[in-house]
Amino acid sequence: MEHTPGGYRALVVDDEAPLASVIASYLAREQFEAAVAHDGATALHRAREVDPDVVILDIGLPGIDGLEVCRQLRTFSDAYVVMLTARDTEMDTIVGLSVGADDYMTKPFSPRELVARVRAMLRRPRSVGTPAGGRVFGALRIDVDARQVFLDDEAIMLTRTEFDVLSALSARPGVALSRRQLVETVWEPTYVGNEHLVDVHIGHLRRKLGDDPADPRYVVTVRGVGYRMGTGQSCRR
Repeated sequence: MEHTPGGYRALVVDDEAPLASVIASYLAREQFEAAVAHDGATALHRAREVDPDVVILDIGLPGIDGLEVCRQLRTFSDAYVVMLTARDTEMDTIVGLSVGADDYMTKPFSPRELVARVRAMLRRPRSVGTPAGGRVFGALRIDVDARQVFLDDEAIMLTRTEFDVLSALSARPGVALSRRQLVETVWEPTYVGNEHLVDVHIGHLRRKLGDDPADPRYVVTVRGVGYRMGTGQSCRR
């Protein structure tokens, strides 16, 4: 599939063919190139073929379920992933986000709202100006313009949302940001989902940076408030 100038590619994955078709048609109206898959194996094949900017992914797929599709997708793609679930429980949300999803919506939902949320994701600023050498916190270096993170000069692979959370924190070092502030910065001001999705992405960041929550160097929990960027040094010093 060719990428139209200024357009985005989307992959819609849902075993409910009528729903997948409706979502794809709404995306097409917004100038997205929308591909469709109805099972996990086909979804992974199409993702490699299409190289989408965003994947709309149902959890309850036959064969390879949506969670496993997301896990495998994250080994070769940094596309935004919006999980669709028929179950509205906090655990389902956490599990979906834990495998690398960026956001989630519970069925039934408005396709118009879904497209608006996707558009908001893709409008996230990708660079805010970075000094030569990037933002440096001890052994951690963040190159915002290149969207790269290095720890002890070794590249660390982050998802788009993980990078955006880290970028938001590092843009205001020393300032404690609430979950709501991070949601408004990374997702959108009108986001109405569970704000605890921030905690899940913070957990991913800490694992990838080897950051001990009990003695963090890079992402510090500010009790009763939220999170702030660390200095790169142990908090116990």
